[in-house]
Amino acid sequence: MANIRLIRRRIRGVQSTAKITRAMEMIATSKMRRAQEAGIAGRPYDQKIRQVIADLAAIGQSGELHPLLRKREVKKIAIVHISPDRGLCGGLIANLNRKTVGFVLEHKITATIVGVGRKGTDFMRRYGREMRAEFIQLGDRPSLLDTLPISRIIIDDYTNEYVDEVYVAYTKFVSTMVQMPVMERLLPIEPSASTQTESSDFDYEPGAEDVLGALLPRFVEMEIYHAILESIASEQSARMVAMRSATDNAAELVQDLTLMYNKARQEAITTELLDISSGAAAQARN
Repeated sequence: MANIRLIRRRIRGVQSTAKITRAMEMIATSKMRRAQEAGIAGRPYDQKIRQVIADLAAIGQSGELHPLLRKREVKKIAIVHISPDRGLCGGLIANLNRKTVGFVLEHKITATIVGVGRKGTDFMRRYGREMRAEFIQLGDRPSLLDTLPISRIIIDDYTNEYVDEVYVAYTKFVSTMVQMPVMERLLPIEPSASTQTESSDFDYEPGAEDVLGALLPRFVEMEIYHAILESIASEQSARMVAMRSATDNAAELVQDLTLMYNKARQEAITTELLDISSGAAAQARN
């Protein structure tokens, strides 16, 4: 009987867990749709601003290069490590942390970390990396204004030559089932040749250099903001899939425990019947 009570208690516990994971799956599903729409909506803007920068850079600059375009010998880099604040999203966090650590070890260079999100920040602190700044609890729907302090630190550090390159590590949303950890170089900004137009049909006022100088900081701000949106979309998708898998596993476990419970109960009933039959037979012989 003790085993039966234990199995019954386990069944109730697994059923309670399944209810929690099912509720978390539904919440993640509703958040995932908004996050996916926000992340995907920012991609056309990202492509267009890259095209404009490439066009402005193709015109050429008569004076000194803008600080965000200057290249120099790389002695120290900064990595904006964007991760979730909460767990329960499968292997997303571990894959992202592994990507960043592998990059640092492969290049064997001094790196400072700008942590965005509690999980990645805690990991990097335990890993012993130099933490330049920490940003947590941005929420599931941050605005551009919420991410401006991150961009300001990056721009100031690069302009003041505190770091020589800046990378952004985040999880790119590919589909509901696929989220890919990526490491992209943010600074120095290098206009892509593939997006440059053959000739510019636009006249920039007050001038191409002035427009480029005003646009480059906005580009950095938008890139970081877009990376955060992609990370949120990936987080919610991964959490929905993980919670669905946990709910399915709980249902299978309940089935196995129910079968075990029925077998134990049948054995207990059979044992009781044998005891009764043996007692009746003993009385009949007497």
